[in-house]
Amino acid sequence: MERLSDWYDHPEYYEAIFGTDTEREMDFLLEVGRRYGTGGKRLLEPACGAGRLVAEAARRKCEVVGYDISEKMLAHARQRLTPAQRRRVHLYPSRMETFYRPELEGQVDMAFNMVSTFRYLDSEAAALAHLEGTRRLLKPEGVYVLGFHLTDYDRRKPEHERWVERLGKDTVVCNTHEGLPERRARRSAMRNRLRITGPGKDLLIETHWYFRTYDLAQVRRLFRRAGLRVLEVFDFDYQVEVPRKRGEIRLDSIFVLQSMKSPA
Repeated sequence: MERLSDWYDHPEYYEAIFGTDTEREMDFLLEVGRRYGTGGKRLLEPACGAGRLVAEAARRKCEVVGYDISEKMLAHARQRLTPAQRRRVHLYPSRMETFYRPELEGQVDMAFNMVSTFRYLDSEAAALAHLEGTRRLLKPEGVYVLGFHLTDYDRRKPEHERWVERLGKDTVVCNTHEGLPERRARRSAMRNRLRITGPGKDLLIETHWYFRTYDLAQVRRLFRRAGLRVLEVFDFDYQVEVPRKRGEIRLDSIFVLQSMKSPA
């Protein structure tokens, strides 16, 4: 068995796990934009990764801007685009807390980030800078659709998720482990193991990092500081007709955010 590190250096295997609901996610996003935002098709994806949603949006005739810190992910994203899609897509290397393009200020109909990448921002200052920077790029009625898992600080057991997918003749098994939350440090230790087996192949890609933790009160305070209000909250089942009921608490959350300066 060959051992490797950093799943972001291997976009094809990362995509095998997270690329299964792409069409359904884009259906959800465009309907959220229609119901809660401008309904326009100028989109922004922070931390766009290997570009599955970028490509799907471009396929649907949207104009898309994406950025990511990983050059390998961006290379994979560019490679997957058809010539026609490339004319509608602009991809940039950038961190989430520092991305800015002056030509985009006040011009984006919808930004979206759906798979907890927001929690990589490891301080309140970094998270605030990202949210404020994204807000600056939105149109007054534009929305930021932000999905991530909230933290139960009373949790007494580690959390574990497992997925199995096929990539050609290979089998990709993904195991993600989240340790107990550290309330004072506002973080939890993460470990991901990708095991890829197939004809003449046996790989183990193991990645370690920390995610920042948020309970509902903490993230709502952060949104207010960033000048954003919560229009609606959804679950990760992507059912736009079924927003979360007021007072209902679930950890998996998709927040629909809009500038506080926008009309009610």
